[in-house]
Amino acid sequence: MTANNYIRRNAGLFVFLSFFLFWPVALWAGTAEIKVAAASSMKLVFEEIAKEFHDENPGIKVKLSFGSSGNFFSQIVHGAPYDVFFSADTNYPRQLVKEGKSLGDTPVALYAIGRIVLWVPDSVGLNVKKEKSATLLNSKIIKIAIANPKHAPYGRAAIEWMNKTGIYSQVKSRFVLGENISQATQFVHTQAAQAGIIARSLVANPEMKSTGSFWEIPTDEHSPIEQGFIILKGTRNPLVAGSFSEFVTGPKGSRILKKYGFNIPTIRGRGLL
Repeated sequence: MTANNYIRRNAGLFVFLSFFLFWPVALWAGTAEIKVAAASSMKLVFEEIAKEFHDENPGIKVKLSFGSSGNFFSQIVHGAPYDVFFSADTNYPRQLVKEGKSLGDTPVALYAIGRIVLWVPDSVGLNVKKEKSATLLNSKIIKIAIANPKHAPYGRAAIEWMNKTGIYSQVKSRFVLGENISQATQFVHTQAAQAGIIARSLVANPEMKSTGSFWEIPTDEHSPIEQGFIILKGTRNPLVAGSFSEFVTGPKGSRILKKYGFNIPTIRGRGLL
């Protein structure tokens, strides 16, 4: 698709988001609150983004909730009162658009491309950077923590990677499934598991840095973890929701996303699907 065709196809959304760029957020100072549902892989990122956004707009409160994208999808379908949904994939937001849950007729927008890593506690005594995928075949790895692939996109990426590398059948009996990627990270951090396939963004936590090491799984060994968002139809503060979304995808939000290991979408990705 050419750039001109892409712009024509998504003109409505560009106009929609452009509106927020020129609307003074200060108009809502002291009165506004939005509820943001975000994939648990985004916890550290969105806590920092929300803080910077609040520093610039002290009258606006951003209430963050983190969990699995699949669970948020179910909650939103059943009327959960969120303003914006930042998923760990694009499939759940697309389904919500089909369900008539997006604001207006706006499609899904990309905001980040995630990464998965293999993380191992130092106490296990393995060099994961050297051993890479073979780490999981070592007898010291009794349990492997991943997010539940039924509703967590990072869990599905982990399964896809193991299938592609040919180790899935050898290790699947050792899985410990977290409800979301944060819980899977907790399992391996507390050594309920001896290895974990988790989000790159979560190993930036100082406690993770100081107690283990990781190997970044090559992006060409699983499908891209394209992460999308939508502003929800039920929002009570559409202008604030749009302004926050623009902040996430703008220069300041992108800087923070890069800091935590996310790749930033191209022009097509920044546009809408």
